[in-house]
Amino acid sequence: MPFISVKTNITDVQTPNGLLKKLSAALATATGKPESYVMTLLDSGVPMTFAGSEEPCAYVEVKSIGALTPPAMSDQFCELIKSSLGIPKDRIYIGFDDVNASNWGWNGRTFG
Repeated sequence: MPFISVKTNITDVQTPNGLLKKLSAALATATGKPESYVMTLLDSGVPMTFAGSEEPCAYVEVKSIGALTPPAMSDQFCELIKSSLGIPKDRIYIGFDDVNASNWGWNGRTFG
């Protein structure tokens, strides 16, 4: 049920699968939930601006049923994206969403 999505205007991500695997492991650790439930998504080459500039930037969404600690996770994921993609931390926004179990579907049912 934990999910992390990264959208970036960088078009040439060198090792997309490597980044997705790092994000998956980090999210599992950060939430304390099994990695077998973690989903990752990378959408590169997205037309986007930050502060009126087309310099590299990213928007990250983190969703989970509970187990979110935005203050701790924000720096962790900004650092991971910075080291993987070279995007400065001050050009990354992260949205955290603590989803109600009845609003999260999987395997033909919901968790709540």
